[in-house]
Amino acid sequence: MNAAMSVGGLTGQLTATPGRFQPAQPVEVPTVQLLGEDGTLVQDPDFAPALTAAQAARMLRDMVLIRRFDTESTALQRKGQLSLWAPLLGQEAIQVGVHAALGRFDHVFPSHREHGLAMLMGLPIERLLGIFTGQESGDWDAEQVRFHHLNMVIGGHTLHGVGYAMGQARDRQADPQADDGVSLIIHGDGAISEGDVNEAYIFAAAYQAPAVFLCVNNQWAISEPVERQSPVPLYQRAWGFGIPSVRVDGNDVLAVHAATTWALERARAGQGPSFIEAYTYRMGAHTTSDDPTKYRDKDETIQWQSRDPLTRAETWLRAEGVWDDGRQARLDQEAEAFGEQVREAVHKVHDPKLEDIFDRVYARPTADLVAQRAQIVSEAAAR
Repeated sequence: MNAAMSVGGLTGQLTATPGRFQPAQPVEVPTVQLLGEDGTLVQDPDFAPALTAAQAARMLRDMVLIRRFDTESTALQRKGQLSLWAPLLGQEAIQVGVHAALGRFDHVFPSHREHGLAMLMGLPIERLLGIFTGQESGDWDAEQVRFHHLNMVIGGHTLHGVGYAMGQARDRQADPQADDGVSLIIHGDGAISEGDVNEAYIFAAAYQAPAVFLCVNNQWAISEPVERQSPVPLYQRAWGFGIPSVRVDGNDVLAVHAATTWALERARAGQGPSFIEAYTYRMGAHTTSDDPTKYRDKDETIQWQSRDPLTRAETWLRAEGVWDDGRQARLDQEAEAFGEQVREAVHKVHDPKLEDIFDRVYARPTADLVAQRAQIVSEAAAR
């Protein structure tokens, strides 16, 4: 290949050897999968299930309840009781697998679809629903639940998460007895094109921050297919920043749990950040204001229905003898009761008080902030 080249104002011809100025084809690394689509265990050279079948039965329960939460919330929006909802149908295994791997001091910085993970971490359902009625600001006590506010600005939270991880590292440097918490930062495939996200990778790698990036690749950034955003698999993008990366089957709860455990342990051991691409599919709409039939092939959605994470886990657990019709019937009853709780929770959402916006601006309110709060409350009362 002959290419014109200008260096220092001189123009000449350069004969390029193949592969030097043309990037080589990406090296595909097999996706980590421990539970096949037919519900049988799969051998992986680097990862193995870290949970017994009995322990995984709890994870199936969590996935079922999360799906019920999502179904009920979608119905609440259709009835006008929520302004909007971001369905997570088909992505339950990611949130449950992550939750099972988290340590007691780890913090989660979510995107806008991690409702199930928030629920599992102890955030009251009404506070989650309040986000989607416009009555909740999301300023809950993240130090208590370790789940930070849902981020509606795509990718903006990734820098927050890395900054928090850098603080966690500094705490451990100052006090070896400090907790070993890690920051787990979740974003979607669309966010990987955002400048903030790429800056977060740079800072995490440069400072070897105890951070784990979990990219939920559901293949559609609203109506934009992932292949239009990146010519290489997303996990290979992180390699360019010097971040060890892996792709896992996002519909395989065992694989998600194993990979997340690996990444958290690396960060805890002072080995810096990791990146996990959880390859899955957004079975529903981006939000309830979206119509995916206008840009997605129906056959594609049908194909992914056979990879349902709940069916896959249940098939395996039945084969292991730890799940049967009796346990399924009891879980169905629990899900029914839980659905009623979700429907009742939307009525517990209340308008925020004006003075509440001052409560968690600083850990210790300044004198100026106290004065501003008193002034605003006084002016509001006089109206």
